[in-house]
Amino acid sequence: MRLTTKGRYAVTAMLDLAYHSQTKPVTLTDIATRQTISLSYLEQLFARLRKAGMVKGVRGPGGGYTLSRNARDINVADIIEAVDEPVDSTKCGGKSNCHNDQPCITHDLWMGLSEQIRAYLKQISLGQLLERELVSEVAKRQGKQVEQVIGIQSLQERKSA
Repeated sequence: MRLTTKGRYAVTAMLDLAYHSQTKPVTLTDIATRQTISLSYLEQLFARLRKAGMVKGVRGPGGGYTLSRNARDINVADIIEAVDEPVDSTKCGGKSNCHNDQPCITHDLWMGLSEQIRAYLKQISLGQLLERELVSEVAKRQGKQVEQVIGIQSLQERKSA
């Protein structure tokens, strides 16, 4: 399966958002910092996620993003598809033109694998991922690391002022 960084980053960002937006909206800057993803790349991904109705923006001070529906109602496959990332294991992108404009000898095998992967990812919701102990531990650790970085930056700014 060819899952590029676009799909991986979208799922990572959405899981970060699902975890951290339980109390308040989350800025893309916060997600970018915690997950070491380019802010401009996140902006592109969130434009697509917003268009797909998975996130909503909150304007003003204290604004940012929240999930547009319950985390249990958003599955991983839908996130990947929302950012135009195909879940496909075939060489031809499922077009059946892998060998001289005809299906190759293993086309059905790879199509079956793609269907299995898609079905597996459809079964996993953000809510289910949030229930995993490791997800919670990592999210807390990343949050603390960001707070430390912000604290150091604030201290440096005060010293230089």
